[in-house]
Amino acid sequence: MMSDNEHTPPPAPFVPPARPAVSGALRVNLALILAAGALGLSAWQWQQQRVSQMETGLKTAAAQESSQQALTQLREQLDGLVERQTDLEDRLDTVRGDTEALQNLRQELARGREEVTLIEVEQAITLASQQLQLAGNVQVARLALQAADSRLARLDRPQFLALRKAVAHDLAKLNAAPLVDVAGISLRLEEIVAQAETLPLAAYGRPLNKAKNEAPAATGWQATAQAVWAEFKGLVRIQRFDSDDAALLAPGQAYLLRENLKLRLLNARLALFSRDAATFLAELKQAQAMLDKHFLSDDKAVQAARETLRKLQPADGAMVLPTLADSQTALRQLHQAKEKR
Repeated sequence: MMSDNEHTPPPAPFVPPARPAVSGALRVNLALILAAGALGLSAWQWQQQRVSQMETGLKTAAAQESSQQALTQLREQLDGLVERQTDLEDRLDTVRGDTEALQNLRQELARGREEVTLIEVEQAITLASQQLQLAGNVQVARLALQAADSRLARLDRPQFLALRKAVAHDLAKLNAAPLVDVAGISLRLEEIVAQAETLPLAAYGRPLNKAKNEAPAATGWQATAQAVWAEFKGLVRIQRFDSDDAALLAPGQAYLLRENLKLRLLNARLALFSRDAATFLAELKQAQAMLDKHFLSDDKAVQAARETLRKLQPADGAMVLPTLADSQTALRQLHQAKEKR
């Protein structure tokens, strides 16, 4: 059985309608219109290109002008920076000069401070040496060395280390030195010198004390008789000597004996001040020998003077003071090193 499609005939082919014939005048007009359109389009395009070129030119000119202004500003800023740099360099040179001047001044002040401190230390060491050699004053010498050490400590310079060690060594020797009471010994010797005029001599015996209740003064011929009797008693003198060692002295020799005793004691004082132990001991022994030989041995004042002289005799090495040779040598070497610079 056949379908309906098999009996349907195929469609007829499409045939376009025939174009009407165009006349020649119409063709010319169309060509002219097309040519005018094309010309207008070209003119418009050219005009657009010119406008674009002008805009580009204006933009380029504006950019160039802006660039020129920016370049001018940059040049001005660069000139300003150069001027500022020059100014800063000048200021930097000034600051460098001031810094160098301050550094030189600081060095000068430091050198001046060192010089002043060194002079003070030298004066302190000289004072300590003088006190030891001339006065034997250990306490003042110790204080002078302590002051020198404190000044060196404030400087804290390595070149002064050797000097400070020497000062510390001498200070230790002074601290270990035996204490001698120079002032006390001098006062005791001065007391004996003052008593030398009243100490009784063995050759004359003890002076007789006058009676407390003397008889009333005589008048007339009684006074004359008493005066004659006194003169007669002065011509003859009877005295007992308990010791055979008492030397007989003429009246004028008693004065010389007392003065000689004073001289021995004064020489002992001078030796004490100069710490001359040998001379001090020799003078004390001479003075003690004079008291033993020429003065009354059982008199309390004489006994006290002898006992004082015995106690004042120093022990071996007690009066020998240390020297400041280490400090003086270190100070001299420091001066020599500074001169070689």
